[in-house]
Amino acid sequence: MSNRTAAMTEAATRASVQRAITHARDAAAAAAALHAALWHPQCCLILLFISPDRDLDALAAALALAFPGVRIAGCTTAGEIGPGGYASGAITGISLAAPEFAAAVGLIENLRAADAGAMQEVVRRTRLAIHDAAPWARHENLFAMTLIDGMCGCEELVISAAYGALAGIPIRGGSAGDGMRFDRTFLLHEGQFRRDCALIIVVATSRRFHAFKTEHFVPGHEKTVVTGADPRLRLVTEINAEPAALEYARITGLDPAALTPAAFATHPMVVRVGDQSFVRAIRRVNADGSLAFLCAIDEGAVLTVAHNVDLVRNLEQVFASVTAEIGQPDLVIAFDCILRGLEMDQAGSRGRAGALADRHNAVGFLTYGEQYDAMHVNHTFTGIAIAAGGTDA
Repeated sequence: MSNRTAAMTEAATRASVQRAITHARDAAAAAAALHAALWHPQCCLILLFISPDRDLDALAAALALAFPGVRIAGCTTAGEIGPGGYASGAITGISLAAPEFAAAVGLIENLRAADAGAMQEVVRRTRLAIHDAAPWARHENLFAMTLIDGMCGCEELVISAAYGALAGIPIRGGSAGDGMRFDRTFLLHEGQFRRDCALIIVVATSRRFHAFKTEHFVPGHEKTVVTGADPRLRLVTEINAEPAALEYARITGLDPAALTPAAFATHPMVVRVGDQSFVRAIRRVNADGSLAFLCAIDEGAVLTVAHNVDLVRNLEQVFASVTAEIGQPDLVIAFDCILRGLEMDQAGSRGRAGALADRHNAVGFLTYGEQYDAMHVNHTFTGIAIAAGGTDA
């Protein structure tokens, strides 16, 4: 049998969507496990979500040996989602293969110094590249994903530039994580782990897909106004002309000494944009009583403390909506907020939520922020659900 015939035979026997998880700590063993689960001779994209507690340089080298010539993108996480549900300390991933898929990846470097024009040029080049790879693709065949350094504070600029340059193609994505450390986050591109950057991934597919977003909160009635803020640093110093942390504690009825990430997870603040509400999540209380947010926020913003509803029930509803739209998904590329993970742990519901995600073939990660079209949001579950093969987009 010729090499070409053997490759065609292997391609015919492996699905063009593959999912994987490995807990192997050794870089070579992890790469081998991923290769066994994800390899396809016509693979156009491998997307990996990687626990930050890894030797990243060794992993990059091992992946390059395991997948020569294959386009691999990925990022570090605050938790992983994969076969088996929610995980910690793992590497999860997917592979997409031709002829049902084509992919192009663009790298935006030097995020803190880049301007919107430079970002849009990278996105435009990436979109042109996908048309070269998939001349059959129409606008409705395309979706995009973002992976962004979660410590740069540049998500709003990146997603605004990307959405404008992609002319309404649905975008979902997440900010890379570093567990609960909030120190350094990394993106994997062309065999290297990088910081201060973002990846724009454009995918063309002949399958049906559904881009979604959900959150599990109901806005309260008491409105507050940000009266002191530094949007560049995502700091709020005053709410209602009072020290921010003390006023937040008063509004929520929490002890000012107990303002922990778990408390923020169950008492999110939301801002109204049009007819929708979006969470502006709090990351920590600073020593001076200011609040550090995970999204940019400006003076004059009107915020409301929201009340969470049942997270698992909300997940059941969103997966039911996905299934009604495209049938049982072959894959859900999932971006879930770290604060939702904390809430699941506090409520003891991570196992039930993970079982739901597993039943619907979700693979992804817990993020430091989620991207939804032109918005950077928090406390949200976003993603792209891809239908089983054999259906046209």
